[in-house]
Amino acid sequence: DLPLGKENVCERHKEKLNLFCEKDKEAVCVVCERSAEHKSHPVLLLEVAKQNLTQLKTLKKERDELLGFKETEERKMKEYQVTAHTERQKVVSEFEQLHQFLEEQERLLLARLGELEQEIVRWQNETVTKLDKEISRLSELIGEMEGKGQRPAREFLQVSQFRGSRTKPIPCPRQVMGHHQRTEIHSANVTLDPDTVYPGLVLSEDQKCVRCGDTRQELPDNPERFDPVPCVLGCKGFTSGRHCWDVEVGGGERWAVGVARVSLRRKGLIDFNPEGGIWAVERCLDQYRALTSPEVPLSLSRNLKRIRVSLDYEAGQVAFCYADNEAPIFTFPPAAFAGDRICPWLWVWKSQLQLCP
Repeated sequence: DLPLGKENVCERHKEKLNLFCEKDKEAVCVVCERSAEHKSHPVLLLEVAKQNLTQLKTLKKERDELLGFKETEERKMKEYQVTAHTERQKVVSEFEQLHQFLEEQERLLLARLGELEQEIVRWQNETVTKLDKEISRLSELIGEMEGKGQRPAREFLQVSQFRGSRTKPIPCPRQVMGHHQRTEIHSANVTLDPDTVYPGLVLSEDQKCVRCGDTRQELPDNPERFDPVPCVLGCKGFTSGRHCWDVEVGGGERWAVGVARVSLRRKGLIDFNPEGGIWAVERCLDQYRALTSPEVPLSLSRNLKRIRVSLDYEAGQVAFCYADNEAPIFTFPPAAFAGDRICPWLWVWKSQLQLCP
């Protein structure tokens, strides 16, 4: 430190210390400057040395601050680089998973389409075979009756007495086929699965009614739960047989009712069509639509209050009708469920749906 104050005088020469020796870094008086000890040393006025020292301290402080700032920025840059690298790996990994998912979905959809095509061909062949047999049988009966018509009346009556069974009323082909194809339809007692319900929906205690809630509930984010699409599945699924159930839609203007594969995607956006694993009809304000791909507008004679859902698993058929008079609404083309469990499915938005009974 440089000497300050009036008391700073040279102890040796009793002169004021008003000079500064740069080599020895000490204050000196005029006599010291001329002495042999400091004669060849660079000397400054003490005030000038003080100013230089102050500037030096300021510069060093600024340098230290800049060094600290540099270290901080370098540390941040390294952190940013690590974060960017991590995010890059995350994006690459997520897109790889997405590609794998899409490839798997493509494979499954193509396989299902192949099964559907085979089912259509099989159904067509069976139908054509049955129709051919029925047509052949009717042709034989017609030919036999035409032959009898050319005989005398007495002979015709005699033949009729012995072959009375041949003159019984002939059933139409549709009646014959319907008799063989008819199986019992089970009225399903459907309840809704609380593990699948979207957190913004509220289930009744008996799990038969669902409505939009005022706030989002704190529910476990389990894999089965729909989020963020406001859906819910039925507790019971079907892998065989024919089943039906009613849904009371009331005056709600935004809803969808139908069935879905249990393997339906639960997280993120969902395709509301058979390709996405859903067979349903919806109301959107004043319009009714079948959720095919593309959607099919429905022209209904009156607004729906209660709708009946029918599932024929073996035939791959999903149909909808009025619950009160069974007037048809829409029937989806045959699907190949391929052993997948099919569950009742509801989509609710600013509405309330009630399963019946």
